[in-house]
Amino acid sequence: MPSSATLEEEAQASAYDGAGSQRRPLSPEQRKFLDRALRVNQAGELAAVLIYTAQTPPIIRSHPHLRPLMKHMHDQEAGHFATFNELLAKHRIRPTAMYPVWKVAATALGWTTAVMGKEAAMACTEAVETEIGSHYNEQVRVLLEWKKQMEERGEEVGEDMKELLQNLRRIRDEELEHLDHAVENDAKVARPYELLTNVIRGGCRAAIWVSERV
Repeated sequence: MPSSATLEEEAQASAYDGAGSQRRPLSPEQRKFLDRALRVNQAGELAAVLIYTAQTPPIIRSHPHLRPLMKHMHDQEAGHFATFNELLAKHRIRPTAMYPVWKVAATALGWTTAVMGKEAAMACTEAVETEIGSHYNEQVRVLLEWKKQMEERGEEVGEDMKELLQNLRRIRDEELEHLDHAVENDAKVARPYELLTNVIRGGCRAAIWVSERV
């Protein structure tokens, strides 16, 4: 199945636009990067939705005042997931084959940290969003470098790339907002904080690596 087809087709549609700006097809490296990036982003957002879904009932039973915050974060993650579902369909990119595994793992992580208490649940959010924020930052950095190179060559920056950059920046900022909410709600009071967050962050990095490739 071809990856990132729409982006490539847009770039190949015409050698020049009306103003004479040259277009260039995506390189194999760029197509590979976009294929991996969008696939892992969709998997990560699915995991986030499931973590919050599992965490919410135990948390709000003990801390009902957190219901609006948990709903806000869950709904934003659901919106992110919908965005990447649309992008995968648009660019004809297959989801990761690890979908069933990540669904079970994310649900288990959410439920376990919530049962450990509010602080552990918030530490989970802090750890996950730290890794995800860095992951999105790296994707934005790469796309901005592509954009700069295209502009320096006098080439047109396609609407798909502009839209992708806009979405990545928005989603990154909302994920980092979740991190701030977690810290404000005692994430760092969790015990054992260092062990818990290091294990979760390591798991996130491993899941990202696998999802990019499988």
